Amino acid sequence: MDTHPQLTGRSNYFEDFSVGQRMRHFRSATIGEVENNCLTKLVMNTAQAHWNEEALRGSPLGDGRLVFGLITGSLTVGLTSQDTAENALEELGLDEIRFRLPVHPGDTITAFSEVLATEDSPAAPHAGVVRFKHWGRNQHGQVVCELERTVLVKRRSHDHLDAGPPPREGDS
Repeated sequence: MDTHPQLTGRSNYFEDFSVGQRMRHFRSATIGEVENNCLTKLVMNTAQAHWNEEALRGSPLGDGRLVFGLITGSLTVGLTSQDTAENALEELGLDEIRFRLPVHPGDTITAFSEVLATEDSPAAPHAGVVRFKHWGRNQHGQVVCELERTVLVKRRSHDHLDAGPPPREGDS
């Protein structure tokens, strides 16, 4: 019996990322009415396009409500996290956030990533800094969201759980 089960993936430590590496993330998610209504109202976004079914009727953005962009961005980041930040120690930044096309409730987002940069962290020798470009596509394959994310990721060599069980008393 394994007394120290693997808690995270085995291929998402700092050493596993290389510049130019691309990933299509396994999971997709459909944005529902609940997420759009609840989160838009919680952050007090008063743009009628998010709350009022009639506000965009006949507009070039499409009929019906729009999904609040930060929901789209958050979902895109969330869909990437198992592969890119499961061993993260710290989120260092989100930059270059762009919303390319409108998203409506009922749209399904699939996320993709590319490693833009990796570097050692002098302040954290047990980890390294990885910069990713993430993008989300809708069910039609159109890019709806792009952003860059910088994460401090644990090194495999410093993960005590990945090193195997601790020695027993008396073992040398």
